[in-house]
Amino acid sequence: MNGFGGFVLRRAVGTVITLLAISVIIYVVFYATPGNVAQITCGPRCSPEQVRQVTEQLRLDDPLYLRYWHFLVGILVGRDYSTGTSLEHCAAPCLGLSYQSDQQVLDIILTKLPVSLSLVLGAMVLWLVLGVGTGVLSAWRRGRISERVLTAVTLAGTATPVFVIGLVLMIVVCGEFQLLPFPQYVPFTDDPEQWAWNLLLPWFSLALIEAAAFARLTRASMLETLAEDHIRTFRAYGVGERAIIRRHALRGALAPVIALNANNVGSAVGGAVLTETLFGLPGIGQELVHAVKVVDLPVVVGMVLVIGFFVVLANAVADVLYAVADRRVVLA
Repeated sequence: MNGFGGFVLRRAVGTVITLLAISVIIYVVFYATPGNVAQITCGPRCSPEQVRQVTEQLRLDDPLYLRYWHFLVGILVGRDYSTGTSLEHCAAPCLGLSYQSDQQVLDIILTKLPVSLSLVLGAMVLWLVLGVGTGVLSAWRRGRISERVLTAVTLAGTATPVFVIGLVLMIVVCGEFQLLPFPQYVPFTDDPEQWAWNLLLPWFSLALIEAAAFARLTRASMLETLAEDHIRTFRAYGVGERAIIRRHALRGALAPVIALNANNVGSAVGGAVLTETLFGLPGIGQELVHAVKVVDLPVVVGMVLVIGFFVVLANAVADVLYAVADRRVVLA
């Protein structure tokens, strides 16, 4: 199969293979570590009987490859788990059961995921608008006072931790001027207006950090594109600078921006821990930190796998967007 359809199919197959490789790595890292995995997973206060039940549930007496096979089968078709007194079926995609709450890991993730997606997707819109806009303006005004000011601001934004920006925003916006209430997550389905109103500060706190990186990248890509021969040709034919920026230079500079955005969106789903913790948002990142603290191994493995899925998926979407923006990618 040739053309755009073949390109998409190759990327889809590559995505599946990458996800399979990630699942192998994650499982080996967490379940092939030295020491008593059952004791570590169950906790230091577990009795020998409880440790034995964990061993049976995870089938730790089986070879590692066989345990991974059962894990993979659970994801694809589901599996049954023994809770000690009964047999519980975990429907596909099954990521296991939590030892702290006896809930299915997938149910825990689906409960937390809307919070993280609300935070990341809203912040993404802001960091793209602010970052790309600032980068284009900085490249257009190269050598002038405004360009130097914008460069200094983006450097300061890159160097400032997200919790500092978030804390300052809360003190000034919520405390000093009382323009917004202190953030408290409200589900979108309950009240869309309050959902957006309460996420405004978290969005800006996360977006301002990311926007600085996008501004620097966009500026560098724009300057590189503006120095190419075809841009000089357009100028020689009398094409206006604004038209060159809008129609030609910006489109040529978008490729690295798409790549960076895909990577940031995927990793931020589970990586915005500081933002979620600072504003009390019960998302994936905060739940992952809690699972690590209590050594809830199935939850940790399941969440790391889901975060890896979002990173791979976001990069696959970025590849397709590359092909849409530049058909030469399809022939590569």
